[in-house]
Amino acid sequence: MKNLLILMLPLAVVVSGCSPNSKSTKAGEDAEIVENLPAEGFDITNSSPEAIKIADDVMNAMGGRKNWDNLRCISWNFFGNRKLYWDKWTGDVRIKYLKEDREAIININTDQGRVMMKGEEITHPDSLNKYLRQAKGSWINDSYWLCMPFKLKDSGVTLEYIDSDTTQDGRDAYILSLRFKDVGFTPQNYYEIWVDSETKLVSQWAFYREESQDDPNFIMPWREYKDFNGVMLSGNRGARELTEIQRHDSFPETFFSDFSPIGI
Repeated sequence: MKNLLILMLPLAVVVSGCSPNSKSTKAGEDAEIVENLPAEGFDITNSSPEAIKIADDVMNAMGGRKNWDNLRCISWNFFGNRKLYWDKWTGDVRIKYLKEDREAIININTDQGRVMMKGEEITHPDSLNKYLRQAKGSWINDSYWLCMPFKLKDSGVTLEYIDSDTTQDGRDAYILSLRFKDVGFTPQNYYEIWVDSETKLVSQWAFYREESQDDPNFIMPWREYKDFNGVMLSGNRGARELTEIQRHDSFPETFFSDFSPIGI
C-alpha cells in the first residue's frame, strides 16, 4: 500500500461504464453465489480472487446486481457544479451546468447530442464536438463519484487485494487496488478502495492521478448510505457532498430530445 497523504483536489476524471457478478462473503471465505457477471473486458486473469470476492460482496451490500440493473433513471447534484439526469437503460444524459449558462444532452453510447449556451444552440461541428466531449467527461467523472462501488468489475479494470487495515475514522476494512487499461479519458488514474469488513460497503477511497505517485491526490470517506428503493447510495465524501440524489422510474418523453424546462 502506498504512503497515504491527504491532498484535497476537486475532481478525478475516470473510466465509465455500468455493468458489474457476485459472492456474499468475507475475503477468502466461501459463500452462496449470486449472479454478478463481470463486464466484458474486465481483467479476470490479473485480478486476484480475493478482490473479486470482495467486489461481489460490495455489490450484494449495495442491494444486489438485479436491483442495480433495474434502477433505470437517476439524478444528482455534483458538488453544486452540475445537475445530471441519467437514463441507464438508453444511455441518455442531460447535464445542467449550474455555474454557467450551459446545458448539454448526450447519449454516452453514441456520443451524439446537443448543447445550449447562453440561450443559443451550438451548431458548428467543431464547437459542438468539443462541448459534447466535455459533457461526456462530466458524466464519466460525476457518475463514478456516485456509482463506483457498482463498477468494481467494469471493462478495463484490474482489481487486486492489497491488505486489511483501518480507515481514517478507525473502521476495519479490506483494501483493494483498482487500475484501468485502455478505457476512459484518463486510464493512468489509480485508486485504492477500502471496503468495511462488517458492512461490506465502500467506506473510503484514495485517488492517484498517476499510479507512479507515492502519495495520493486525495483520500475521502464514503459515508451516510441511503436506500433508494433497494439500491444503497452514498453522497457524503467528507469535505464534499453529492446532493439531491433521486431515483426516477422514467423521465418525460422529450427530456433528452429538446431543451424544454426540466421541471424535476
